[in-house]
Amino acid sequence: MDKAPQSDMERRLVEQLREGKFAKNAPVQSGRRGCYYTSIPASVKHKDISGGDLTALNLDKTSLLETILAKNYEGQEDLFLGELQFAFIAFMMGQSLEAFMQWKALVSLLLSCSDAPLHTRTNMFIKFIRTLYYQLKHGFQHTQDSKSGDMGNSLCLDETWFSRDIFLYRLSKDFFTVVFEAPVVDGDLLSWARKLKSLLETTFGWDLEDDAVNLIDEDDEFAPVVVEMDGS
Repeated sequence: MDKAPQSDMERRLVEQLREGKFAKNAPVQSGRRGCYYTSIPASVKHKDISGGDLTALNLDKTSLLETILAKNYEGQEDLFLGELQFAFIAFMMGQSLEAFMQWKALVSLLLSCSDAPLHTRTNMFIKFIRTLYYQLKHGFQHTQDSKSGDMGNSLCLDETWFSRDIFLYRLSKDFFTVVFEAPVVDGDLLSWARKLKSLLETTFGWDLEDDAVNLIDEDDEFAPVVVEMDGS
């Protein structure tokens, strides 16, 4: 997975982390190579399938999720979710850009699945949505200055997180559409999806009911991969 910042929000995050107190006070430790994260591709790439099938695999990344779970986590969902938790903690507590990129990749993969949450991995997605809910609820909460008494935002929550350009806006919006418009859906999954949607709207001020047709950026690395068919 490419660890370089991919968006304006991420480039601003790099500067924020560099200027933060953790970056200034962190001791230099020679010989450390950092954490080892699972490689999560942003898109599915196959040479031996049709363009239509490739498009379908990228619109619903359930197949990619199953491949990654089998190959890297011995099929154990909790190991996947454990890495999600670790990456988030490393990002928030250690101010690690690499950890943020891994958290983003894992969240993006799960939010890009349509069949798994409704059929094959419902319990995993209930735990994922619950985990994501509490990560955002407690990680991006308001803080109070003990000296002035003023209310402010946590270190990692600045105006870039409120933008619709952030990956979380479009992917969560698409995911909610899958869950809320499904003819049959697990009650716990539906309940947690509603809680997460409400949290995103209140924390970031997003209107997740808007029409998303014009929100897809051609340069968005997480936009659906659509393969144009040869007309001949």
